[in-house]
Amino acid sequence: MYILGISALYHDAAAVLIEDGRIIAAAQEERFTRKKYDMRIPVHAIRYCMDAAGMKAEDLECVVYYDDPKKTLDRFAKNVLALGKEAKPLIERTFTSMYAHKLWVHKEIGRAVGGLGRRGKLLVTEHHISHAASAFYPSPFEKAVILTIDGVGEWATTTIGVGDGENLKLTEQISYPHSIGLLYSAFTYFCGFKVNSGDYKFMGLAPYGKPVYYDVIKEKMIDIKQDGSYRLNMEYFDYENGGTMIREERFAELFGGGRRQPESAITSREMNIAASVQKLVEEIIILIAKHAKEVYGQRIKHLVLAGGVALNCVANGKLLREKIFERVWIQPAAGDAGGALGAALYTYYMEYHGKRSVDNCDSQQGSYLGPEFSVEEMKSYLQKNGYIYHEFADKAEFFEKAAHELASEKVIGLFHGRMEYGPRALGNRSIIADSRSPKMQSKLNLKIKYRESFRPFAPSVLEERLGDYFELSAPSPYMLLVDEVKKDNQRPFDLDKLLAASEEDMLPVVNEVRSDIPAVTHVDYSARIQTVNRERNEHYYDLIKAFERETGCGVIVNTSFNVRGEPIVCTPQEAYECFMRTEMDVLLLENLILYKEEQPTWTETEDWREKYELD
Repeated sequence: MYILGISALYHDAAAVLIEDGRIIAAAQEERFTRKKYDMRIPVHAIRYCMDAAGMKAEDLECVVYYDDPKKTLDRFAKNVLALGKEAKPLIERTFTSMYAHKLWVHKEIGRAVGGLGRRGKLLVTEHHISHAASAFYPSPFEKAVILTIDGVGEWATTTIGVGDGENLKLTEQISYPHSIGLLYSAFTYFCGFKVNSGDYKFMGLAPYGKPVYYDVIKEKMIDIKQDGSYRLNMEYFDYENGGTMIREERFAELFGGGRRQPESAITSREMNIAASVQKLVEEIIILIAKHAKEVYGQRIKHLVLAGGVALNCVANGKLLREKIFERVWIQPAAGDAGGALGAALYTYYMEYHGKRSVDNCDSQQGSYLGPEFSVEEMKSYLQKNGYIYHEFADKAEFFEKAAHELASEKVIGLFHGRMEYGPRALGNRSIIADSRSPKMQSKLNLKIKYRESFRPFAPSVLEERLGDYFELSAPSPYMLLVDEVKKDNQRPFDLDKLLAASEEDMLPVVNEVRSDIPAVTHVDYSARIQTVNRERNEHYYDLIKAFERETGCGVIVNTSFNVRGEPIVCTPQEAYECFMRTEMDVLLLENLILYKEEQPTWTETEDWREKYELD
């Protein structure tokens, strides 16, 4: 039985195809259209999924959408009624989207797919049910408590539920407009970053600051109960009225001035705000988890998470260290893209009563679920364009050569296998580098990614070497947990002194050596860790293993294969173009190696930077 799940029209559109509960293919629309967080009906992602299985629309049992348009309309209508005459901005901003697209999503999806399967109509699941299903069903647990947290879906913003075998039920809910997802986005906006795409920057900025605004935020803006439930003081927020995220004059009163302008200098105020909000969100998540443990912990030992806030890997790391539950599993496509997977799985198990088989690791398949390309396809593209490459028939020789280039501090684009599903590059569409290099973080940010120098990079570490480098007590294959570099590997430095002397130039702080693996060590000695084992990704594991043999170090830098504002590359052509546009040194396409200095002179008729909006 084939079921197609779809998310669209809100944030990050995606399509997922499952067969009898097994994931066949999954991808976000942005990877095909090259428009980051593309929320349109995922025409290209649908086509990819169908082609991957070699099937047509009539072969589908059903098509499922991850959100209930009628319940979302209910929220919209009641919001308008509550605002009365003040509802005009909300109506002007959202009326067309609501009535021209979201209520008629079945027609748009039907056209994109070529039909709605044997059921002949579009099925829908509630937004947070989709999140919950995406977290529970692929997890390695027969039973689990489920926690979903995001901005809003229909009415829900935070839910607790229970998964048991094939059954899933949400039991507690916090409703709009009270949302820690929207609270986090509001502060992201106030600090001059873009809502949704800039939330990662806001999280990465937090370790530079101190939570000096924590008390005032708790006193003025949010009421938090002991069970983790909360209510926002809506006098400070404007999203309910259809305006911007915040009432800027009220924020200015609390934080000593107005919103930071995008791309302007980042000051200690923004650092301290980020630290304060991050501390608050961590507190709420831990309180909710403790409450869930009290209610369900006698019979359920495990926790799963999804929703956009579950991508806050710093909070995830704190939650794990609290040891509230024995094990925690987080959906790697935790945002709206993952809703497509959850909608399909929920329908299979709850509507069609499918039988669930639990995988000891998980059934997410490493999240390597997107398009892949053969070596012959890659060689054909390169030869057609006169690009120079070296082919290695011997795998050991290939990995040895690649490891040598890494150890020589070359920046390498890595492209092989199936593209990742979710926001993280996990070794198949990655830019990799030497973690031991003191200057690598700033080099990657400024000359490769073309983004702010303060943003940290993640380590990929051989799973068996995890304990040699990091305090983390559990594998982290999806780069969703943050923990400290081990004390023995840390080097002392004075962050406050460096910040005081930097005069808003953060490069001296970034370039300060903080550990034996400085390129992946944040200013608080933390790292967003990806553990790599050979079972899930043989190619990537063998490359890191070769680097270990070359250097003695089992850790490399891993960042997504793209530049700022660009979606992760999907095709060999996109990989080559990104390679040539930046100061990358080497490109690995499966068993092919390309060197920058050997390539023909690169010219483009238009400035590629204008293609991508800044995040």
